[in-house]
Amino acid sequence: MKARKSHFFKLQDSLFKYFLIACSLIVVGLFVAIFLMLFETSLPSIYQNGWSFLTGLVWDPNNNIFGALPAIAGTLISAAVATLVAIPLSIGIAIFFTEYAPARSKLVLSLFIDLLAAIPSVIYGIWGLWIIAPLIKTNVEQPIIGAIGFIPLFSGPAYGLSIFLAIVILTIMVIPIITAITIELLSKTPVPLKEGMISLGATKSETIRHLGLPFARLGIVAAVILGLGRALGETMAVTMVIGNSYYWPFSGYSIFAPATTITSKIAGAVGEAGGLEFSALLEMALILMVISLAVNFISRSLIKRTSKRGFG
Repeated sequence: MKARKSHFFKLQDSLFKYFLIACSLIVVGLFVAIFLMLFETSLPSIYQNGWSFLTGLVWDPNNNIFGALPAIAGTLISAAVATLVAIPLSIGIAIFFTEYAPARSKLVLSLFIDLLAAIPSVIYGIWGLWIIAPLIKTNVEQPIIGAIGFIPLFSGPAYGLSIFLAIVILTIMVIPIITAITIELLSKTPVPLKEGMISLGATKSETIRHLGLPFARLGIVAAVILGLGRALGETMAVTMVIGNSYYWPFSGYSIFAPATTITSKIAGAVGEAGGLEFSALLEMALILMVISLAVNFISRSLIKRTSKRGFG
């Protein structure tokens, strides 16, 4: 009887193990299937355009000329700038929440952070298109152009729909992701260590700088990478507010000019594309996937280095 029970438990354990292995293989299989699909569909464009696809500036389906550099540049610049702007804002909100916010206001603040993270991107796009774009055009872009428009980065005209507006919307979308994770990490700072530093005469700001942030540093790096991934892959909101001009930054470096990204180009053109253009759009999707993989690889390297340094 005992032998049967032992055999049954071993069989149960083996089945559970194989079930977990199957679940892991499903994830790997899905990734490989998506990658192979994109690669196979991109082959006509790869053969036709070669490396010029990565350096070309013109997208002309009528003459089968396809260059992806404006979309790649728009994607990297908008996502990177939005994430860089979101980092100090998110960390500041998280520090206020964990160290300075009254207990009653924490519930309200956490509720709004969660709501911002849950808002569908199309709503951000509508809000940016109908509300934020006119306000930014009148109250931000035009005054800046009037004051320092001689600087190419801030030159006119003011369009409203622009790479600048896309960065603003992406920043708002990234902030709740980084903030929520940072709050969770800062909340887990060991209380005895905090009390020890305070008892030795450290101020609250010194405790945050020398204990809280170093303790949460590893997780904050991961949170930033998640935010960057959200910014890189955002489609609908960016498509609605960026202006979808396939020339920036090579026709002028003004941050107030319309631009495009990989996702906005694909979303805008894939419905009517066929033949070589469809293959070129799928090659752009493949490039975005490679960029995301590179970001993930870099993030893992940064996390390893950060974990080795400890509190430093």
